[in-house]
Amino acid sequence: MKTSFHEPAMVKAVVEFLAPGPGRVVVDATVGGGGHAEAVLSWAGPGGENVELLIGIDRDPEALAEAGKRLWRFGARAILRRGSYEGVREILKAEGLNTVSGILLDLGASRHQLTAAARGFSLKADADLDMRMDQGAGETAAELLARLPERELAGLLWEYGEERAARKIARAIIARRESGRPVARTAELRELVERAAPGHRSGLTPPAARTFMALRIAVNDELNRLERALAAIPDCLEPGGRVAAISYHSLEDRLVKSAFNREAKGCVCPPGLPRCVCGRKPRLRVLTRRPLRPGADEVERNPAARGAKLRAAERLEDRP
Repeated sequence: MKTSFHEPAMVKAVVEFLAPGPGRVVVDATVGGGGHAEAVLSWAGPGGENVELLIGIDRDPEALAEAGKRLWRFGARAILRRGSYEGVREILKAEGLNTVSGILLDLGASRHQLTAAARGFSLKADADLDMRMDQGAGETAAELLARLPERELAGLLWEYGEERAARKIARAIIARRESGRPVARTAELRELVERAAPGHRSGLTPPAARTFMALRIAVNDELNRLERALAAIPDCLEPGGRVAAISYHSLEDRLVKSAFNREAKGCVCPPGLPRCVCGRKPRLRVLTRRPLRPGADEVERNPAARGAKLRAAERLEDRP
């Protein structure tokens, strides 16, 4: 399962929650290098039955190319489509499908994206400050830093990176920009953060890690896209169909937990009303009261899985 591109987290739990079976269609909405998809497609029941179809979606052309190499042996049972998980409903319709039996969201960035110098995510390698998951579209991190006012930049670093030194770092970025030398390289940003807030981080986390994460989230609009995807997914699941989501930081996990709980509750009427007037019915049943975490053996084998949290839910029957 391990490759130089990316090693997927919590593979066994993902396969168990998605409950693959004969005739089922599963969507890996963040297919990455294809590790989870390969495990789902490799599943075989006692009679040798398999998942009928897996649709893999990703914004990153490099990821789709890697997934294609990994999944080619499954032939027509694997379909890869370029797009974002928020567009899962439209992608399914384009394939002639309204609902499927399973959807996976493996959130965050892949090992390849975080370590390939040319992608501009890496804290270690010097490169253009890009950070786009789809390098053919949108604004780069350098362009974002070149236009944001100080207050908005500080808010972004605090909200998305939970960076305690957000104001100091934002002030330093703006001062450099105003001097005629805007931050354009990963090494420049790393060094600027280390100078702006020396000694404010302890332990294994590099001082600039939260700043880099916040910019990545902003550049790729990750949290807004996730919210839209979570709102769309219940409509894309057949009764009994399941959704599994793996998150790697608290902001993602909070959104997943809130969306699952909201769909499990149904009614959104104010607490003081004597009876429900909104008419909303529960659409999901939460399968994980608390998120599952990888075991110590997996973390030792794959340190990137350390922060992973898996939550899952099941689509309920529609009720009149």
